[in-house]
Amino acid sequence: MPLPVTDTRHAFRPLSAEIVGLLGSLSDDDWNRPTVAGSWRVRDVVAHLLDTALRRLSFHRDRSIPPADTGASGSLVDLINDLNRSWVQAARRLSPRALTDLYAHASVQLADFVESLSLDGDALFPVSWAGEAQSALWFDIGREFTEVWHHGAQIREAVGAGPFSDPRWLRAVLEIAVRALPDAYRDVPGHPGASVAIVITGRAPGAWTLTRGSGAWELDEGRPATSAATVTMTDETAWRLFFNAVPLQDAQSLVRVDGDAALALPLLKARSVIV
Repeated sequence: MPLPVTDTRHAFRPLSAEIVGLLGSLSDDDWNRPTVAGSWRVRDVVAHLLDTALRRLSFHRDRSIPPADTGASGSLVDLINDLNRSWVQAARRLSPRALTDLYAHASVQLADFVESLSLDGDALFPVSWAGEAQSALWFDIGREFTEVWHHGAQIREAVGAGPFSDPRWLRAVLEIAVRALPDAYRDVPGHPGASVAIVITGRAPGAWTLTRGSGAWELDEGRPATSAATVTMTDETAWRLFFNAVPLQDAQSLVRVDGDAALALPLLKARSVIV
């Protein structure tokens, strides 16, 4: 079954409201807890959420795109990393209350904006981690939603708040994230018809199948009766895997692979973020 469009527009508002509600309850110690986002602590992840909301509003809503300075290498990764780093460093002079209030305001404006958009049309920026040079607008909106969700999940994990209240949000995140898989398999050989099944269990379950076509791997919803490899994991493992929050060696112990283990390995390396 071909992949359906995933409409995340009306999930931004309740998701960000739940994040703001949690931020308002945190202690000073909580704001300084480490997260799975590398060296970033909770306050840094919150600052990044504020940054990405303001960037989307400035670049997309207001069409105010500054000149790109990617440094010597000129890579997109370097540009993104520099934007992230410079903002987080500057935001360390802000108090938790100021960060919370600013994110509360920006997240409402972001929800207002995405709710005003049509799903049709072309994205302002392509979803590069899916290997696309041009993306549909709904996919770009969905990519933004996965950013909000997974950084919110990093905060919740760091402070012991448990999962978000609505598993449908995670299901939407996974529907977007698995679209990285065809590009992750672009250099993987296979005879036409060979397939890899992906089975995700938990509160946000789903199943997808990668099938080798005549020239590329194609992704569909559902799973076949038989496949060369089947990869099974929980939804909690899946989001950490796709969003670079679990090392490969740990992922291998959290994921069950039946069949051709070599054919499953590119899936464990797939990422739905720019890294």
